[in-house]
Amino acid sequence: MKIIMMADSHDNLPQLHKAVEWCNNEKVDHVLHAGDLVSPFVNKALKNLNMPMTIVFGNNDGERKGLSSTFKDRIFTPPHIVNLDNRKIAMLHEPDPMEDLQKSERVDLILYGHLHEIDIRKGTPHIVSPGELGGWLTERSTMAVWDTESDAISIIEL
Repeated sequence: MKIIMMADSHDNLPQLHKAVEWCNNEKVDHVLHAGDLVSPFVNKALKNLNMPMTIVFGNNDGERKGLSSTFKDRIFTPPHIVNLDNRKIAMLHEPDPMEDLQKSERVDLILYGHLHEIDIRKGTPHIVSPGELGGWLTERSTMAVWDTESDAISIIEL
């Protein structure tokens, strides 16, 4: 299974459109977004995904009612656990509860965002921050791909 992990898109529609196009072209199986979509209008890009998406709220997602309405059963308060390909993935935005989560619950991967920095730590569990999709702080628009068959995790730069 090919899982794309993204975070911190911060209303950057051009980059979201690029990410959606990349995911559709690469026939990704599932997209995970670790928060800070920001506004419901980002669905203009995300509605074109050809695969399921799971999202957690970030600290800049101020219009939670609108986001909840737009993304209905696809957006959750972190930490949120999703099971994909017999793998248990913990989705966070802010990394603060990561240590507690590592100790309290058996997961295969912890996905977080918030810091706008790439972080890939292979282990038990894997820990991944895909950097920022929006590219506002680092001028790099990145996301991570996890191939669950090979257990490879890599960064994609748009």
